[in-house]
Amino acid sequence: MTLTEDRPIFQQIAEQLEEAILSGAYPEESQVPSITEYSVQYRINPATALKGINLLVDAGLLYKKRGVGMFVASGAREKLRQSRRERFYQDYVQRMVREARNLGLTDQELRTLLERGMEEDGH
Repeated sequence: MTLTEDRPIFQQIAEQLEEAILSGAYPEESQVPSITEYSVQYRINPATALKGINLLVDAGLLYKKRGVGMFVASGAREKLRQSRRERFYQDYVQRMVREARNLGLTDQELRTLLERGMEEDGH
């Protein structure tokens, strides 16, 4: 993981943990790196690492086992998928539809463009 200066470090830690959960790198009920491990590995303040992890605890994606560490919650992967799908809809689909309307595209023309994009992507 590489941290950048364009966004808060705690947010980057949370996002990268989310990606790892989605990809299956951290399956449900598996342990994630500790606050200390994050702070040592990335040379950051432990409070910063804790803030990032707490974002996922607050979202119900991680939970703490006292004296053991932080673990991926049951259902976390699906919860993340649902959240990401809704964000995708809001960030991309709604904007695309508005732009299509501004350009005077019909529903069929928009569908044709989407199909073309999916074909060009190879999936």
